[in-house]
Amino acid sequence: MQGLEPTDIHRLNAAHGWLGLDSPADARVELDAIAPAQQSHPAVLETRWLLCAHEENWDDALLVAELELNTGPEHSSGWLHRAYALRRVDGGGLAPAWDALLPAAEKFPTEPVIAYNLACYACQLNQMDAARSWLQSAVKIAGQKYIQKMALADDDVKPLWEEISRW
Repeated sequence: MQGLEPTDIHRLNAAHGWLGLDSPADARVELDAIAPAQQSHPAVLETRWLLCAHEENWDDALLVAELELNTGPEHSSGWLHRAYALRRVDGGGLAPAWDALLPAAEKFPTEPVIAYNLACYACQLNQMDAARSWLQSAVKIAGQKYIQKMALADDDVKPLWEEISRW
């Protein structure tokens, strides 16, 4: 949390704690009390996005993800958060999420969650060959057991569960 004052780090940690206790209102109070100059810090934006996701406020989550991308395009989280929110926001869906995340695969070739999420989107779009290919990319990055365990608990790739269970 380089660049944040100790008081802001404390507030950020408190916000995480409140989210863990399922108290988003208290988390918001802590986030809002962080110094205005630090509101665009990547760690603050990440936590604010988590708060929006916790509340299933996808419109605000998308706005925060866009801020993450504008202030730190070198971090994969903004790319992932934008796609995740686009999938859920009114007027969004799987295709916009796919389109938003696809460029990140080239930008972050060692980030398994990007490949995995692209596999999920492809599977839900009934593009099974693409889903298999992205799953294999995720396996190459993170390992077979890790991805297999994640996939067998994820309804997004349920059509491929039989195959995945035989890996």
